[in-house]
Amino acid sequence: MQAEYRHRREQLMLKIGNGTAIFRSAPTAVMHNDVEYNFRQDSDFFYLTGFNEPQAVAVLAPHHSEHRFVLFVQPKDLEKEVWSGYRCGVEAAKQEYGADEAYPITELDEKLPQYLEKADRIYYHLGRDRAFNDKILKHWQSLMRTYPKRGTGPIAIEDTGPVLHSMRLVKSQAELELMRKAADIAVEAHNHAMKFASPGRYEYEIQAEIEYIFRRHGAIGPAYPSIVASGRNSCILHYIENNRQMQDQDLLLIDAGCAYDYYNSDITRTFPVGGKFTPEQKILYEIVLNAQKQAIAQVQPGNPYKQIHDTAVRVLTEGLVGLGILTGEIDKLIEEEKYKPYYMHRTGHWLGLDVHDVGVYQHGDDKPQILQPGQVLTVEPGLYIVPDAKLAEEQPQTDPRWVGIGIRIEDDVLVTPTGHEVLTAGVPKEVHEVER
Repeated sequence: MQAEYRHRREQLMLKIGNGTAIFRSAPTAVMHNDVEYNFRQDSDFFYLTGFNEPQAVAVLAPHHSEHRFVLFVQPKDLEKEVWSGYRCGVEAAKQEYGADEAYPITELDEKLPQYLEKADRIYYHLGRDRAFNDKILKHWQSLMRTYPKRGTGPIAIEDTGPVLHSMRLVKSQAELELMRKAADIAVEAHNHAMKFASPGRYEYEIQAEIEYIFRRHGAIGPAYPSIVASGRNSCILHYIENNRQMQDQDLLLIDAGCAYDYYNSDITRTFPVGGKFTPEQKILYEIVLNAQKQAIAQVQPGNPYKQIHDTAVRVLTEGLVGLGILTGEIDKLIEEEKYKPYYMHRTGHWLGLDVHDVGVYQHGDDKPQILQPGQVLTVEPGLYIVPDAKLAEEQPQTDPRWVGIGIRIEDDVLVTPTGHEVLTAGVPKEVHEVER
């Protein structure tokens, strides 16, 4: 993969010209007292370096005569490594990660100015680490004070996101291989969950089976907290308690994906715990399934991204009108967003190193994002007839037979040169396939 990371850095350096880009590793996070969460590298940092340790900084300085790629890392420390794991160290950072130069992270303040003083701007994302933000700003202010003497130096700070994230939006073949693996693992987990679920089991039992399969196949773990929502819990979009005992006529909504070598999958299926839909469940399920199929059909190179959502909204609105849950003229209901009490989220998101991956969805009001080969996105329409009156204040009085039904169907879809490929097609979703 080192050739892949090097290629990405070269692409980015072409884009920033005479600038210098600075990337900070992810911070460590405390779970409780002195126990830390498992470290997860910052996605931008990992995308460019493959380096998976905290307390590191990457600098890209294409204008520098010798050191175009520089890493600042934790030095080797045998005593600390016994407690918290091996470190790459300064020398290996050059040998294993292709840095032109590497320094201990403690020398950042001393060494960084030489990579900034001839740059015309600094590319840096002002993140949540205020102390590090202040450090970069102070270096910039110091260089600006001496700018009149030299006539060189960064006169502006520009966010790295717009430059780098357009690159991350289109996946390479190496990335797609990892995403296919993440998808395949999640497909197996969902298929097992459909067979394992039965009345009397608890939601957390299903979660345990799913996440066991993730780890058994080499995934880092869940891509996000697994949602295993039965009965009325299926109307809670981000339900993660997963502690209810499932009953015979419940629907079970499972939204779960895995992270494989940092790349993510994201699948949702909804199916009857007891094996058969009730008439009402089946009607709503078929509306959502039809919406998803028609939305996926819009995943074509050259189509606007928003066309996927617009298509799903129309099919769902037509379905709600057909059931009498909504009344009125379709176009007006859509314009006034009368569907939103029943469908309150978008139809999908970009997928990659982040579950909700980077990349814009719209370039201003009149310039939509156009789909192109190599992009990966989710398509996930849903309907939720919320049972809690306080949560459902915006929902008109709904026939009680629909109340408490929540349905979402989600697949991961790759834009191809000639259309699309559903990476997660191995999980059944037709009514006759999910019933038993």
